[in-house]
Order: sequence, then structure tokens, then C-alpha cells
Amino acid sequence: VAASNLSGPRRVQAGAARDALIGVRLVNGRGEAIKSGGRVMKNVTGYDLVKLMAGAYGTLGVLSEVTFKVLPAPETEASLVFGGLDARAAAACMAAALGSPWEVTGAAHLPDADGGLTLLRLEGFAQQVTYRSGALSAALADHGVANIVDAGESRRLWAEIAELGPLDADEGEAVWRISTTPTAGPDVARTIREGAEARLYFDWGGGLVWVAVPAGEDAAEPVIRRAVAASGGHATLMRAPDGVRNRIEVFEPQPDPVMALTRQIKQSFDPDGVLNPGRIYAGL
Repeated sequence: VAASNLSGPRRVQAGAARDALIGVRLVNGRGEAIKSGGRVMKNVTGYDLVKLMAGAYGTLGVLSEVTFKVLPAPETEASLVFGGLDARAAAACMAAALGSPWEVTGAAHLPDADGGLTLLRLEGFAQQVTYRSGALSAALADHGVANIVDAGESRRLWAEIAELGPLDADEGEAVWRISTTPTAGPDVARTIREGAEARLYFDWGGGLVWVAVPAGEDAAEPVIRRAVAASGGHATLMRAPDGVRNRIEVFEPQPDPVMALTRQIKQSFDPDGVLNPGRIYAGL
């Protein structure tokens, strides 16, 4: 979680994993033990290595200890489920929900499930969740009538979303994670489906698009990159056979100035290239 900055559906309300990471101990490629951050908030002076290590995929240091800020688990939850919305209408519904005062902690759209399902999660104390569910349903009445599901069903649905259950991808398929703006998500999805056989769904209010495509020779990389270039954002190949991963760029290609800075950082932490060489970019 820390090394890959892996965040689930609650990111839209709670922030990314790196936002909860407040301290690390690591060993860099020189064999030096380094500590950054600590066990309390506002504990960083100088360079914030904690945030640098989150998402570096172990290419800059081996994490030996991580410290997270934690919050109380909610007492209960419920989800509003809207049916029959297309991607653009679902994006508008999710944007309205996330912009409301009712503290939505999950917003996803499953276009291939039962004609399209749009899910909005509310969490907290039981009495609050009941009140907020009714208030949010009323506020979103223009988007249709919501079915409110209880805590057990809500947890099941969001566990599936977090674990990529809606993709139902097998070992012969590639899985892409595309980050873009919520308003651009429907355009990205449409472009991909016009150019490749794809199953997909939206999380983070439409700003995260999970896509499964046949692995083939290139995992539909040209189609994916073209869709992202047209609408903005970046795409990461999260899973594919090794042969495919070795032939294509797994992470979004960077402009030359950014790549030069990336190389300098890698050289500073790992001059001999012993930590996960080539894990993110070839030659690094």
C-alpha cells in the first residue's frame, strides 16, 4: 500500500494513501538507513521523503517501517443505487453527490451491471446515515429514484469495487488503471471502446477508470494512450503477462525534462541501480 500509494474507493473523501502516511524508515541503494517523518502530524523538516517514497514502487528504498495516521472506523454505512444512467449522466450524478454537504465516501458507476448502476456510499453513525441517505436521495431526485441498500449489501458492493470484481478479468487479459478528470471519464471510456474490446467501470466520481482488455501483443496500449492523450490524464498497466509488460511502457511516458529529473533522483538514492531496476521505466 505504501510503496505503490494504493488507494481504494474512499480516496474521494479520505485522500490518497500517501496522505495518511506520516513516517517511514528505509534503506536506500547505498545501504544507508534513513528515517523521515515520525509518529505525529507536522513532523517533517527539510525534504519530505515520506511522500517521495509513497508511489516509488521500491525503486528508491526498501521500506522497513511505515507509520500511518488512522481514523475511527464508521459505525455503519448505506449506499444509494441509481439504475439506468449512461456514463455522462452518471458522472453528473456523482459530481452532484460529491459536491453536496452529505459527505459521500464512495462514488462509482458500473456501466455493464444490470443496464448501468451508479453507487454512492454514506458512512458514519447509524442515525446520521439514515438522515443523510434521505436527504441525498431528495437532492438527487432529478437523476432518478435511488434504491437505498443496507450496510451488509453496501459493504459487499464496495468490497467488489475495491478488488476489481466488476471487471471479472482472467489471466489472459490486461488491466489498466486510468486517472483523469471526472468530466473526462466518459470520453476516455468511449474512445477506448471504439478502438478495443473492453470492459470497464468508473470509481472516484468518474476520475478513475478501470479497464480490462485482451492482452494480445500490446494490451491495446495505442488505444489507451490515444484516449488519455485526447482527454488528459495518465494510464498505468496494472496487470498483464510478462511478455506484454516487457514490450510496452507500463507507466505513462514522461516529458524529457521530467524524465531527466526522475533519473537524477534515482541516481541520488540508488546509484548502482540495485533497487527494482526497470520497475517503472526501462533503464532506471
